[in-house]
Amino acid sequence: MYRNILILAICNALIMSSTSLTMTSSALVGLALAPQSIYATLPLGLSYVSVMAGLIPISLFMQKYGRKPGFYIGAASGLIGGILAAAGIYSGSFVLFTLAAVFQGVSMASAQFLRFAAAEVADGEYRSRAISWVLVGGLVSAFLGPSIARFTQDIGGLPPFTVAFGSIIVLSALVFAILPLASLSVSGEDMRDNDRRPLSRIVILPGFIVAALCAMIAYGTMNILMVSTPLAMQASELDFDQIAVVIQWHIVGMFAPSFFTGHLIHRFGVLRVMLAGVLALFCSIWAGVSGDSYGHYLAGLVALGIGWNFLFVGGTTLLTEVHRPSEKGMVQGLNDFLVFSVVATTAAISGYLHHQLGWIMLNLVTIPTLVLAASGIVVLWVIRARRLRHAG
Repeated sequence: MYRNILILAICNALIMSSTSLTMTSSALVGLALAPQSIYATLPLGLSYVSVMAGLIPISLFMQKYGRKPGFYIGAASGLIGGILAAAGIYSGSFVLFTLAAVFQGVSMASAQFLRFAAAEVADGEYRSRAISWVLVGGLVSAFLGPSIARFTQDIGGLPPFTVAFGSIIVLSALVFAILPLASLSVSGEDMRDNDRRPLSRIVILPGFIVAALCAMIAYGTMNILMVSTPLAMQASELDFDQIAVVIQWHIVGMFAPSFFTGHLIHRFGVLRVMLAGVLALFCSIWAGVSGDSYGHYLAGLVALGIGWNFLFVGGTTLLTEVHRPSEKGMVQGLNDFLVFSVVATTAAISGYLHHQLGWIMLNLVTIPTLVLAASGIVVLWVIRARRLRHAG
């Protein structure tokens, strides 16, 4: 079990390094290549549209043929995306750079199921910890991805970030190299169940609603603020090295808690941890509206990452309690489709909203969704408490 989880964590580290590199640099490359500044975050937004479009097909593909083939498809897409992105930057083509985002999105889509693969190879009581441990792999990406972007920003007389995005080719190739070492399910045949429920019954379960809602709000809040952070920091006359460090520590905030999030869920319960995540997101907003210094951006983005971790790991754990093995393909795919529909929308419009509203208002508009998430968690808590009383 531990060997498989370690391999999945390494794969996650490699893929997330590509993602963190893209998060650090994509808006700035888009700003340089796009015909107008409002299109700067369009490639990143399109990559999330690609994630959204690929999630359900990839999930069903994995249900039928197994996890590994789906992960291989993702690695191949990442490799192609790296080639196209580097070519687009080198040639000054915004269209080619945007096309690369489609392939990078497919790679990101397949990577979303690494955490579910970890849950499947773990015993039931260790499921939340297995999910957390795989997400720890993303901690490596907090340093590797932005560091690649920083140190290869201007190299060899090439246009800025050409080598940085070309490194995605190497990262994707490494996934191909180590994935065969993992022992994952060959196909979904052993997951079949005669008692499979229709999806229409599952999506009205309170547990599914809260799991999906909180994952959507966690990712949406994190994304709309994180994507616009480089633009806001640039407007505050902070340099790229400072931007890269802030994004780097944001990703640390996203994944470092995974060392203990699973333990916290096991000890205090998933709903308490999710509420703590909402509180951390409120702290991020407070830092964002309090000032525009380097310290304010750093504190806000770290809190943003921690809040995302607690809500997302909690939501994923909650989701695994809702579906049966035979239902995982559609339920997991639908959940992540809903999540990335929000992610794609926020990534696509964050540049526009920042341009129109400014950094402070961009923070404030996320507050109603956090109130909604907290309300959903409390309602589910009450429902579960009543069931326990009736059962007793």
